[in-house]
Amino acid sequence: MTSSKRKHKTYTQQFKEETVALVTDQGYSVIEAAEAVGVRPNQIYNWKQRIVDEATGARLTGEDREELLRLGSKGATQRKNHVKSIVQC
Repeated sequence: MTSSKRKHKTYTQQFKEETVALVTDQGYSVIEAAEAVGVRPNQIYNWKQRIVDEATGARLTGEDREELLRLGSKGATQRKNHVKSIVQC
């Protein structure tokens, strides 16, 4: 028996936002919107929750996450340099 890996479709942020807007702005039910765009209803629920969380600050946006990681790695480098300077004294 051969097992095959499932391919997961990836959707753009714009697609997700427009799909959620069908429900929130245009009065579609989640099931109707899911059928209209060809996704599963639970995906729309997840996308909607993520959008709400990002808007309320409960979840970092992609840009915020990248900035935090950038600052975190910069801070780690600065800490290493500080420790090296202390050790060399």
